[in-house]
Amino acid sequence: MDSALNRPLRRLPAPVWLALASIVLAAGCASQAQQPTSMHDPEANFSAYKTFGWDDSARTDASGDKQPLPLVETNIRSAITAELTGKGYEPAAEGTTPDLLIAYEASRAETVKNRPFRVGVGVGSWGGSGGGSVGVSSSGVKNVSEGRLVIHAVDLARKAEVWQGQVQRELGKGGAEPAVVQAAVAEVFQDFPARGQP
Repeated sequence: MDSALNRPLRRLPAPVWLALASIVLAAGCASQAQQPTSMHDPEANFSAYKTFGWDDSARTDASGDKQPLPLVETNIRSAITAELTGKGYEPAAEGTTPDLLIAYEASRAETVKNRPFRVGVGVGSWGGSGGGSVGVSSSGVKNVSEGRLVIHAVDLARKAEVWQGQVQRELGKGGAEPAVVQAAVAEVFQDFPARGQP
């Protein structure tokens, strides 16, 4: 009795082997970066908003004096300002009430991430010769620093939050560098309505 197990495997053409190897490698290397999320109030009329300002209530000490901004917060505010002005909003003039009050919370946490066990397979041929290889990486864990930023836009006239966005990123050894902050804020503001949009 000739079963499929007793027959030798048929030789597959090199392009088929390469396609199979590509699929295996792509599946093994795929990792999902956490996507920024946002939501907005469907009742909010963003075309009515023109100016924005900052919620500085957390920066005020017991005597009512404003405390200076730490460098990371300066970078966050610069990035948010760049995104909002790029969408047509303007910073409110000193002493005036803005249409939108911008508040944010930034946090940093040390976490442990898994590095999964991975196997990569490669095959190929040249002329009448064929060959293949297998690559293996070991599993393990690593300590990483992750930053999380949550941004709120509040309609002061309605006293209601009209938009919220959040993003979480792995921070490098240098921490929250200005380029990392700018890129994260740009990602989270992709869904923020441009001025003139309802």
